[in-house]
Amino acid sequence: MKSSVRKQLFAAIAMVAGLALAPAQAQTQPTRAGAATAARPAQPQTPAQRMYGDIAPKFAEITDNVLYADIWERPGLSKRDRSLITVSALVAMNRPDQLRSHLQRARDNGLSEAELVEAITHLAFYGGWPNAVTAIAVAKEVFQKK
Repeated sequence: MKSSVRKQLFAAIAMVAGLALAPAQAQTQPTRAGAATAARPAQPQTPAQRMYGDIAPKFAEITDNVLYADIWERPGLSKRDRSLITVSALVAMNRPDQLRSHLQRARDNGLSEAELVEAITHLAFYGGWPNAVTAIAVAKEVFQKK
């Protein structure tokens, strides 16, 4: 097998398998017709791509394209309301890792720290006291970072 054909075959297999090409191979990418085209410049990564795109690229894609580009953009609720609902669900389910970023998003979407603390206090009676204790500790950490 000729060297150029072997390189194109390797590049095609690598693309299908989702493998990164070596820098020398990344300069060109084969097209369907077999002609080479210049590699495209890298797009800025989204938070989902940075957090788990390397291990779960489809999950990052779905997070970006379905959750944030579709669900969060639907007109039926404001982003502020969506944030309050999301924070409430994360508190009730005791999900502190996800709560951190959503508390910040809630502030960006117009909820005050006082409103978020009030929601957590209210949820203590519906979602459980230990969940609220955890959520208050996370909120304190997030609010101190301002």
